[in-house]
Amino acid sequence: MKTHNSFDEQFEFTGNVKTWSLIAIVIGVVAIALGILTGNVERTFANMLLMGYYITCVCLCGVFFCAIQYVAQAGWSASILRIPHAFIKVLPIAATILVVIAVAGLAITHHGTSEEGKDVIMPYLYKTWAAKGLTTPGSENYDAIIAGKSAYLNIPFFLARVVGFLIAYIILGLLLVKYSTNEDKIGGMFNYDKSFKIACIFLVIFGFTLPVFAFDIIMSLDAHWFSTLFGWYNFAAMWVSGLAVITLVTIYLKNKGYLPWVSVNHLHSLGQLIFGFSVFWTYLWFAQFLLIYYANLPEEAAYFYKRWEPEFKPWFWINVAINFAMPLLLLMSRDSKRAIPMLKAVCIILIVGHWLDYFMMIMPGTVGPQSHWYTEFGLIELGVFLGFAGLFTYLVLNAVSRFKLLAPKNHPFIDESLHHHI
Repeated sequence: MKTHNSFDEQFEFTGNVKTWSLIAIVIGVVAIALGILTGNVERTFANMLLMGYYITCVCLCGVFFCAIQYVAQAGWSASILRIPHAFIKVLPIAATILVVIAVAGLAITHHGTSEEGKDVIMPYLYKTWAAKGLTTPGSENYDAIIAGKSAYLNIPFFLARVVGFLIAYIILGLLLVKYSTNEDKIGGMFNYDKSFKIACIFLVIFGFTLPVFAFDIIMSLDAHWFSTLFGWYNFAAMWVSGLAVITLVTIYLKNKGYLPWVSVNHLHSLGQLIFGFSVFWTYLWFAQFLLIYYANLPEEAAYFYKRWEPEFKPWFWINVAINFAMPLLLLMSRDSKRAIPMLKAVCIILIVGHWLDYFMMIMPGTVGPQSHWYTEFGLIELGVFLGFAGLFTYLVLNAVSRFKLLAPKNHPFIDESLHHHI
């Protein structure tokens, strides 16, 4: 195929972004150390779990993005696949970090006070189901509800599920990258057909296991409560935040003089996805909240009761305002989706907004309320966020720099992508 575009230029990861990402990593390490040394161990673990889960979900979005493009046989996205490919290459590291945080949070225990006011030996993470004596009949800490869930919520099975899911996602994702890079060397349809099959397998596995993954990592922090919508609510958050990061990286590379074939039409398509799935996220948020609020069943309403405490209630509504109202108002028009500064600003807002979304899922059930609503965020939250953001930025851009081609030149739909117009 003849084209005026050259895909042979490699991205060079140098300059201010590399320097600032390394500085952010150091800030994150210092924040974690200070959090532990100042006695805020539980708060530090909760923030590490939040960011470990966040970057893992963004990397998973890379696999999901590639898979749906292959299954849909979409052409518009062929020329930007190297960006989600870079996310896939970071997934093993992100997944390892998440598992290490979960294992450490379960293994390291301390004396704490239960919701009933009893002194309990509990881990720093998942204390509602992994604390001592909760499933032991006759123990003063015995909890009949947790005991009834103990066949599912026990540490060996919990870790086996989480690790098993992540290994499956990693293997299938790396196969997509492998077949795409092989396609660059030999052309033809063989590797594309392989990618199509792997994408189908991944989507089936992902569709059935992602809700369980979200139940395990996040919902089990509030082990007395459950919601069958929670997994899909997490999927929507993952997908929107992942799309925002993909778009932001694309804009960054384009501004640096790379990806000359990427036009406002590609960014418009990404903006449409961000806009549409922000509304989808809001639908799931509202459906989960409204049904529980309307039924007013104590065992279900307890989840939202925690989040309506004075220390969390402002953030509860700010979460909706950022993740629904902002993209709705700023990306509704065609022109706004094609204005790079506007799209960039919305992506940054949504990345922060979905951090707040995960914060509201995790903190009320772990650390609990602080003294005031404005003290819910401190140096630990800011430092851990910056550290993980710096680590993700460094790893992703380093992965992009290792690709010999910035677009899959032998992809069967590359010509369609180069001439994408909407």
